[in-house]
Order: sequence, then structure tokens, then C-alpha cells
Amino acid sequence: MPTQPHPATDWPGKRLGLPERGPRSIARAPRRLVAVALDWAIATTLSVIFFTPGETVLERLGASNPTATLIAFAVLQVLFIPTLGGSLGHLALGMRVVPLTTGWIGVLKPVIRTALLCLFIPAVIWDRDQRGMHDRLAATVLVRR
Repeated sequence: MPTQPHPATDWPGKRLGLPERGPRSIARAPRRLVAVALDWAIATTLSVIFFTPGETVLERLGASNPTATLIAFAVLQVLFIPTLGGSLGHLALGMRVVPLTTGWIGVLKPVIRTALLCLFIPAVIWDRDQRGMHDRLAATVLVRR
């Protein structure tokens, strides 16, 4: 019969060899939620500026294009994760996306991660290490810098 880990000696990321706190520890939910909200706000701003018709900003905000916002969000994720190590929201909140193996994250993993993130449901299903299914399937982990 398998033994259950004691809560005081187990933490998110321990099974992945990550520290409990500090750099390279698993980024926790509040920080993640603020980062995705910031990324979504940036994508909405780009969508309103470039893809929404209207004379004034207020007219454009009232008629923002959700498809253009989602595409802008995805492009920003795929562009910045391999080049900067995370999205603008991640970087602003002291996080980065890293592969489970060592080395550069590449392009395919951010594409897989972003496609699943845009579906939303995989992002809200988490494991014991507080990794969303989008991170698990892309073999990535969101850690603190």
C-alpha cells in the first residue's frame, strides 16, 4: 500500500525536483491569475487599437473583437515564451516558463501550451504540483524567477 506524503514535507514541485520557495519554485495561483489578466489586457488593447472599427477609443472598447483578442493573446504567448522566457505578464510578475528537461524551450512547446491555454479548460485543471494540463501536455512548468 503506497504511503501518503505528509503535508508538511510535501510541496508543489517537489516531485519535479523544484524548491519549495524562491527562484525556480512553482509559481502559485494568485501570481498566475494576475499575469494572465495582464496578458489578456495587453491583447485586448492591441485588438482594440488595430482590429476594431470606431472613431474614438470608447467606441472601439464597446465593440472589441474577441477573436482578434484571442489571436493577439496567442501570438504574444508564442512569440515571447521562447524569446524572453515568458509572456509579458509572466515577466512583470517575476515568473518564467521552462521545459522540464534542461535547455531552450524551443518553439513547439510554447505553441502546444498556448493552443491548450486558449481552450481554457486545460488551464484550470491542475495536478498536485499546481501545473495546469496545458503545462503537463507541453512538458513545461511555470516557475518564479
